[in-house]
Amino acid sequence: MTAVEQKFMGRGSLTEGFGLSTEPLPLEPYYSREFFELEQKMIFRRAWLYVCRAEELPEPGNFVVKSIHGTGVEALITHTKAGRIQAFYNSCPHRGSIVVKESAGKASRFSCPYHRWTFENTGDLVGVPDEENFFPSMDKKNCGLAKIATDVWEGWVFINLAAEPEVGLEEYLGPAKGYLGGILYRGAHNPVVYTAVLDANWKTASDAFIESYHIPHIHKKTIGTTFASRLNPYSRLIGARPLGTHRTISLFGNPEYTIDPRNRVEALGSMGQEGKSVIAADVSEEATRFRAHPAINPDRSEHWSMDINQIFPHLHIDTGPGSFWTHQFWPIDEKTCFYEVRFYIDEATSIQDRFLQELFICRVGEVVLEDLANLRFTQRGIENSGKGVMHLQDSEVAIRHALTQVIKWTRAQTVKEALA
Repeated sequence: MTAVEQKFMGRGSLTEGFGLSTEPLPLEPYYSREFFELEQKMIFRRAWLYVCRAEELPEPGNFVVKSIHGTGVEALITHTKAGRIQAFYNSCPHRGSIVVKESAGKASRFSCPYHRWTFENTGDLVGVPDEENFFPSMDKKNCGLAKIATDVWEGWVFINLAAEPEVGLEEYLGPAKGYLGGILYRGAHNPVVYTAVLDANWKTASDAFIESYHIPHIHKKTIGTTFASRLNPYSRLIGARPLGTHRTISLFGNPEYTIDPRNRVEALGSMGQEGKSVIAADVSEEATRFRAHPAINPDRSEHWSMDINQIFPHLHIDTGPGSFWTHQFWPIDEKTCFYEVRFYIDEATSIQDRFLQELFICRVGEVVLEDLANLRFTQRGIENSGKGVMHLQDSEVAIRHALTQVIKWTRAQTVKEALA
């Protein structure tokens, strides 16, 4: 047996490398109302939460409105005149009405539709109808839109709902900041977006996208032979690394994968396109530069297919041979979540490239639907478990680390303690 065969056929040690126990883990956090409320208070009200890419706000005046599901907060995120990206509570300081009803747009000022209080996109209050009839105690300087702590890292826009965040974004990201820093995020201005409300706890949904053990079974008819082979029939991970509160895993890819000639669409999309990948939607020479980053295929394995980088608590940044995509999971209640996936691709430069992109989106969309279709059954089973625990294997190390961190945050009295 070769060293490569031993790696995929022998017993793994990724969990030990994370310094984690191999004992069963509790299922209660996946359905308990009490635990959900604890998560809202101790995680989503204290952690830095990803809300959008900077490319969604390319120029001063651009704005987007994002619902922070589960918290009751609606964030108005603006690109201010000074060139800063800043989030505000989308609530008028006068009587609390929603100020901006559109989901996105461009405006230098916002007027509340209820009484026409008007604000600069910096949040400053600049207009009050019949201002003279207010009392002297009203100070316009203190009546602007309420700010939400906002910071941007590598084009990723984060907010923090704490009145005064205990740590800054860079400290929060910890080792993930240096590990992922400098990636060329190709096509970041050009996403294909799918959203859904799922009948599953947000962790149930997130877990489905951070392990490979299910691939040969749930995805048998789609990507089963892409992410598994006779060498690695159970799609064991190539590698995994803890990044403080966050984590990364690398998935196996079958280097001997060949297109089934019966799949004429995929065969047509790949015709004359040696070195391009349907999985990657790879249409640019920049793909080589993209893949050169040390965090992309960090083990430099010929058996690599993709990486999953999970930023706590609810963001996955996935990288493949020529592109990146994201999954995001917002808790709505203990048994429901809002899901969004964004596939970022360069704009096509030829008909062949455009066809390949469409094939990519259709194929990965089908794979995602296979995962989503199974989630409500997973959630029902979790709630109906007779034992109350789950037994995880080595390729599910990211689930073990993620749940361990969730429990740690719900018990930590301070963010620094949670990050330690």
